[in-house]
Amino acid sequence: MPYTPLIPRSLVQSTMRNIPLSGSDFTLDASGVAGFFGGDEAVSAMATVHVYQGRKWLGWYNSPGSYLIAKRYGQLANSRFWDGLFPGVNTDPATLFELDGWKGPKFKGVESGSIIPETGHLAALMVKECQTQQGIDVPGRKTQPVGVTIVDLHYVPEATMTPKQLKKYTSAVAFIPMSVSIGTCIACAFFKDWYSFSMILLGILASGISCFVIGSGKFRFYHPTPAPGAPRGDGLLTADNNVIVLLGEEGAVNSITRGKFSLHFGSEPEYRNIGLCSLILTAQFVAQLLLIPQGTLFGQIMFVASLGVSWAYNSWLSSLDKEEIQRRLLLDVVLKRPLMTKYMLGTRTTMAVFVLLALKPSHPAKILDDILPNDTKVWKRWKSIVLSRLQNGEKMHFDSADWDDRSFSGNESTLLKTLLGDAQAAYDGYSDHLKSH
Repeated sequence: MPYTPLIPRSLVQSTMRNIPLSGSDFTLDASGVAGFFGGDEAVSAMATVHVYQGRKWLGWYNSPGSYLIAKRYGQLANSRFWDGLFPGVNTDPATLFELDGWKGPKFKGVESGSIIPETGHLAALMVKECQTQQGIDVPGRKTQPVGVTIVDLHYVPEATMTPKQLKKYTSAVAFIPMSVSIGTCIACAFFKDWYSFSMILLGILASGISCFVIGSGKFRFYHPTPAPGAPRGDGLLTADNNVIVLLGEEGAVNSITRGKFSLHFGSEPEYRNIGLCSLILTAQFVAQLLLIPQGTLFGQIMFVASLGVSWAYNSWLSSLDKEEIQRRLLLDVVLKRPLMTKYMLGTRTTMAVFVLLALKPSHPAKILDDILPNDTKVWKRWKSIVLSRLQNGEKMHFDSADWDDRSFSGNESTLLKTLLGDAQAAYDGYSDHLKSH
């Protein structure tokens, strides 16, 4: 009978003591929160995958919130099977990733006569951009200041294009959670905690595969092609206390009023690949519930450490201003940096005349009635004076002969004088800033 040497009990205990914290009776059960903790941040971070260059390759870390990510993006999968696993309203990918869905203001084309009662996501982005601009103050009477932004759209984008993704230091920062996840995974393997090792490795693979598959969607911009011979697209976007004058060819203007961002996946319309990723993330969540409590305290701490660093990275990504990112894509990448100048006018009357001077429409009366629908005797008289000066190319400098009317009462003459003063302030402001352009 061969001799089998006995291993001293003291040596076994010594080997066990080499595992950090192996003598502790405390158990850190992180499995119950791993699928939910940091879920909102992880979902928000995933929404940046289509706009930053190389982002889809940098998801290889043990990300928290796997169940919430699966639940959110599993709604894209469109079949009875996937609808049973991930119930909810099936939606468009661009809307789900917050690249579409906003409602913009009314648009009126001054030459084409087209009216869009409610524009879309890109017009809403343009309004937000104009609201952030610092305006040049135009002297004059002030009641309720109105901003007027002149946008010179000098470039007509292609009907369908793939905007170049933005470059940012997110790629370099991504190596922090990736390094920590891989390092904690190796540490668990070194001390033979295979339960914690397998769960961190599964988290790395599930997150990396999901980021790659979801990030493989083709991010595109498209807008309608104008009909041959179409007039210029000059027009107005009218928002609260903000008027945006769009100047340019029809193809440039409808990029804002009718254009869209979209996402296209090769597995449309069922999106089976995204459904499979959501299934993997759900399986990861279930496996964590079962196996993390079986690991050592050291392994559980490694697991939580990888989640913590990944959560911090996701939180940083989700804190980035996605609205600002989309505005830069629209203005800098798609429209090639249009010239934008904002002016602050003291009254709506001043604003109306300033807009007419900037637009130079062939039918100014329609535009003026649309901006200022007032039709009292004083307003009608004021409009006729202003329109006459516009059509004849005369200066809008007025004297007593313009407001002294025997058919007007004293108050009516005073109001007309005040309104003509607003028109003169608009003309002077236009002459100072825009007439030479």
